[in-house]
This record gives sequence, C-alpha cells and structure tokens, in this order.
Amino acid sequence: MAVKRILSSVAIFAIALAFVGLVASYAMGKSKEPELIAATPMGTVTTSQGEMQHVAFELNTYPDSEVPENFNNDHTDHADWVSYGPSTRLEVPANSLVTITITNYDGGEVLNNTYFKDVVGVEGTAMLNGKPFTSVPPDHVGHTFTLRPAPVNKNSELFVSVPLLAVPEADMPEEGYTDSPNVITFSFIVGEAGEYIWNCEYPCGDGTYAKFGNAMSADRWMSGTLSVV
Repeated sequence: MAVKRILSSVAIFAIALAFVGLVASYAMGKSKEPELIAATPMGTVTTSQGEMQHVAFELNTYPDSEVPENFNNDHTDHADWVSYGPSTRLEVPANSLVTITITNYDGGEVLNNTYFKDVVGVEGTAMLNGKPFTSVPPDHVGHTFTLRPAPVNKNSELFVSVPLLAVPEADMPEEGYTDSPNVITFSFIVGEAGEYIWNCEYPCGDGTYAKFGNAMSADRWMSGTLSVV
C-alpha cells in the first residue's frame, strides 16, 4: 500500500508539473504574439472608388532582429533572423485606402519566382526612393510585401505584391545598418471587414526548403496579418 501511495503521489506530481509546463508554455506563446499596430488616420482621399478614409503604416525590413524598436528583439532566440518591424500584426478600418511605407535596410539576391519582381494590385503609383516604379530587377530584390486573403476570407479577391529593392552589398556594413536604405511607398484599397495574411516571397531564410526555412517559415519575422475591422 505504501508503494502504491508513493507511486500515486509521484504520478500526481508529474501531472501537476506537466500542467504547470503547459500553462507556462501557453503564457509564453501568448506573450510572443506580436503587438497589434492600428493604422494611423490620414483624413480622407479621393480614390478610383470614390472618397474614402485614408490610413497609413510605416514598416521596416532588417537583416536581423536586433533593432530595439523591433518586436522580435525582445521575444526571440533568433536575433540573426531577418525580420519586418516594428510588428507584423496590422489593423485597418474597412473601406479605406491603406498606404504603407517600408524602409528596407537589407540586401538580397535572386528571386525564385520572377513574378514577384513586379508591383501588383496597388492603387495609383508605387514609389521607390521618391520615384515611380513598377518593378525591380529579379536579382536585386531584398524582400517583398505580398498580401492575400486568409482562408476564412473566401469572398475577397484582394491581392497586393510589392518588391523591395535590395541594398547593394557595398552599402551593407559589417555591423549596424546601412545609411542608404531603400524607401518604398504604395497604397491599396480594402473593402469589408475580413482577415488577410502577408509575407515575403524572396527566399531570405536559411539553406533549407529552398531558403524558405527559419525566418520565412516561422510566424512574426517575414510574415504577418492584416485585420480589416
């Protein structure tokens, strides 16, 4: 009987430890969820679909995750992974024009799929360092911002893809970040409330899965969500 009681106590203790571990794991997972960024109101604007409210974001792409204002800086063991920042969870109001400015501090190489060298699905004209552009050379792409409906959002046909010109290798310092980033600005129109996902289509991960491993296949670094509310 004493042995049974001991075994029973050990089993209960093991279950308790497992439960505590599960709760801790859940809490850690929740704490790692990127901060939600609501778009900045910019008034109203005339679009191809009439007068709409106008909102904006400013994002950055980095060759690592060590920038202090980047969410991943304090929430990852992968400081060397490329990343978007300051967060990858975005929220915009329904039926609005969304303008995104992305400052790219990273280099790049050759796209796996040259389709993503082109600007697709934007409202008006995309701008690269203050000049209009419609594509970049497929061997000079640093990252892309590619947006599509989430599986739950079956009625939307919104698709946006914009290439981010890579910083030349000569301008990439050994430490820190380049003083000559490329600044890309583009806009698109969102309709009714729904969920969208976005990601980078340039193979900027590690050597696995055709360079779509690590940062490319993990949430928060080179992929995120856009909630239309």
